[in-house]
Amino acid sequence: MFEIIDESLEADGSSFIEKLHLQRHPFIDLFDSIFFCYILKAAKYLAQIIVLGGQVVGRAFAKALRQEIQASQQAAKQRGGGQAGAKTAAANSLSGMTVEEAQKILNISKVDAAEVSKSYDHLFAVNDKKKGGSFYLQSKVVRAKERLDSELKLAEQAKGRTIADSNTDNTQGDPRT
Repeated sequence: MFEIIDESLEADGSSFIEKLHLQRHPFIDLFDSIFFCYILKAAKYLAQIIVLGGQVVGRAFAKALRQEIQASQQAAKQRGGGQAGAKTAAANSLSGMTVEEAQKILNISKVDAAEVSKSYDHLFAVNDKKKGGSFYLQSKVVRAKERLDSELKLAEQAKGRTIADSNTDNTQGDPRT
């Protein structure tokens, strides 16, 4: 019923089982080559996906960088260069907010001393803690007024300087003096 395989050595010194393991069927070779081709194709597609993904990320990063540079250049133009820009940056860092933010908080369109004071008085009274208001909002209103007051002070100093500069320019060119 059961056949016993004799593992006796053949004439060349190898056993029957060793010969059986060494022989490969042609379909196995075909399967291996097809499987290897699929692995190569998958690796090729994976490499293409990685390269395309890298290109997309690189383009997006470059575009974001260009936009950031352009925005910073526009902000520098708006703030003014040189000493005016440095003073504005110093005022922003001291108060922690820009003029635009302060205008939004006080709900005013232009920086005018009377309008700033009127809006400040109203918002400070409305946000009084005794009336159920918020101390946080009241603090924001105070900081916004401080920021706009510093901006008004800078504008007055700049205006005084330009008037003084124009007076000195006129006297220098006048031969009678």
